[in-house]
Amino acid sequence: MEGSNLVTLIFIVAAVFVFLQLRSVLGKRTGHERPPFDPYSQTRESPADKGTDAAAEDSDSDNVITLPGRGEAKADAYREIDRYAKPGTDLNAGLRAIRDQARDFEPETFLSGAKMAYEMIVMSFADGDRKTLKNLLSKDVYDGFATALDEREARGETVQSSFVGIDKAAITTAEMRDAEAYVTIRFVSQLISATKDKNGVVIDGDPEAVVEVKDVWTFSRDTRSRDPNWRLVATESEE
Repeated sequence: MEGSNLVTLIFIVAAVFVFLQLRSVLGKRTGHERPPFDPYSQTRESPADKGTDAAAEDSDSDNVITLPGRGEAKADAYREIDRYAKPGTDLNAGLRAIRDQARDFEPETFLSGAKMAYEMIVMSFADGDRKTLKNLLSKDVYDGFATALDEREARGETVQSSFVGIDKAAITTAEMRDAEAYVTIRFVSQLISATKDKNGVVIDGDPEAVVEVKDVWTFSRDTRSRDPNWRLVATESEE
């Protein structure tokens, strides 16, 4: 028994020694230790660490959400329009009115799309492509084009046409009529075109000559509709 008590005493002394050594190396808690590092926490101080006033200020700022379309945002919306048309002009006012109703409207972007539509319409009419025309024209304009195609086909005539390119394209007028937006563009293009009769004889135009064509076209869109597409609603040719 005495031997057993001696062994137990030795283990107790060893345990106390190890504890004292660990305490001297690791230290002891004082209540002022830094919290464990959290890699997902924010690095800025909390409002409580800054004081009551700072906490209130941060709380207010956290609850503020800047909404688009106010103040500077509205000025930015008109920036592209002001670059295209001088502020104070009727054209600028008309473009701004359209922008107010169609927030995705920008003059240069619209003009790029109108150029593509112009070429598609000219070539579709030459080729007799009614399906493409129907998607790009208003009902009234399509009916006029379709009647002309019917008459041409009844006579057995065909059109040989090549689109060379657009030299100039500029917006001349823009306006809102209730919820309908209207934009008129003057096109100056280069085209090769010749009409042949049923025997293949050229009766109009020249299959070898490039001619200058001037057109004034008006496009329209209902700004209340989810359909973003514009359609040709009026055409006029300049001599």
